[in-house]
Amino acid sequence: METEPQKVTMRKGLSAEASSYRCAACHGDEGVVLGHPIRGRAKSRSLSASPALASTKEFRRTRSLHGPCPVTTFGPKACVLQNPQTIMHIQDPASQRLTWNKPPKSVLVIKKIRDASLLQPFKELCGYLLEESNMIVYVEKKVLEDPAIMDDDSFGPVKKKFCTFREDFDDISNQIDFIICLGGDGTLLYASSLFQGSVPPVMAFHLGSLGFLTPFNFENFQTQVSQVIQGNAAIILRSRLKVKVVKELKGKKIAVPNGVSENGVLASDGDPEVGKQVMQYQVLNEVVIDRGPSSYLSNVDVYLDGHLITTVQGDGVIVSTPTGSTAYAAAAGASMIHPNVPAIMITPICPHSLSFRPIVVPAGVELKITLSPEARNTVWVSFDGRKRQEIRHGDSITITTSCYPLPSICVRNPVSDWFESLAQCLHWNVRKRQAHFTAEECEEEGEEGEEG
Repeated sequence: METEPQKVTMRKGLSAEASSYRCAACHGDEGVVLGHPIRGRAKSRSLSASPALASTKEFRRTRSLHGPCPVTTFGPKACVLQNPQTIMHIQDPASQRLTWNKPPKSVLVIKKIRDASLLQPFKELCGYLLEESNMIVYVEKKVLEDPAIMDDDSFGPVKKKFCTFREDFDDISNQIDFIICLGGDGTLLYASSLFQGSVPPVMAFHLGSLGFLTPFNFENFQTQVSQVIQGNAAIILRSRLKVKVVKELKGKKIAVPNGVSENGVLASDGDPEVGKQVMQYQVLNEVVIDRGPSSYLSNVDVYLDGHLITTVQGDGVIVSTPTGSTAYAAAAGASMIHPNVPAIMITPICPHSLSFRPIVVPAGVELKITLSPEARNTVWVSFDGRKRQEIRHGDSITITTSCYPLPSICVRNPVSDWFESLAQCLHWNVRKRQAHFTAEECEEEGEEGEEG
């Protein structure tokens, strides 16, 4: 395999320059989010990157067979323990271990809203973090507005020690060392949406309905949380999608509540998208484009690296990560892919075609989805089930793999946890065992074989 003109020597020991190389492909337009520099440089050099290419416009992400190299630091203090046996920047899943540059001091606790069964676990966890572990605990303001918590006088002293924030108004990305989720898979998706850049490590407790992404049981949470604080844990890097939605303004004034790019920022005069509304999202599971309330088929064009590959005529199309392959995509007939596989899945929803099968494309490609000129109606798009909005003629959705994965802490290791979730949550390949032959049946089979 040929690489760029400056070849990388594939040995166990990389030079200091190579180990601290900052991938131009990953950091071309993601160096600053929300007006703050983003933490997290890639510790290992991407085989696809060349220092000679100063401009990211000259660099094609698809030159890498493995897609963009993810950052290996998560939050202000966590990072992946470097493996000296690593040759490429994609590690053996079993070797991905969490370590801390400095002891963690702050934790974000995310609790499923309006669930009375979680009140007691929430109080026990927060009390342990504050009193036993001396952590600074961040909680969303609306969690504390729950009447059951507000009316609990015994919880008052603990509640006063919390640091609170509001979604879409307060930026806490530089203040959180790690995250603990109490609830179902939705709490992990919500945690991902709060961090548009580097994501701190996430420890998810299974207190919801399905729990495919939440491997920890709450019974012995003290021991498990203590191990994570000490840095004794395996992690799995769940790739996310970087999505850009560009909309025609059509003479309408767009209100930007807080200037956050996620909510929509007008393009500058030097931008080719001048006069348009540009929104960016980080998506953990999937981007869903569907026909919405219309009775007509959706009709959208799908481009891959600038080339039209197909037109989707049906109820819609799902673009998902490997993590999302076990969600909506699985229900639509797609294969289930392990999160360590660098890929993007394209799955049609009820296509009006007998030959339209789901496909998997490399993680480094850039997909662009637009409304087909022949479309009779508009389509709707949602991101991990949120921020649903209408897509009209002239609008576009650009999707590629993000450089900022979500580091999810494992109970055992990435492989064992995934197969455990397949078996326990989705009952993968569950079937009544075929009975073995009795002695008499074996003799009959042998006699028939001899006669044959």
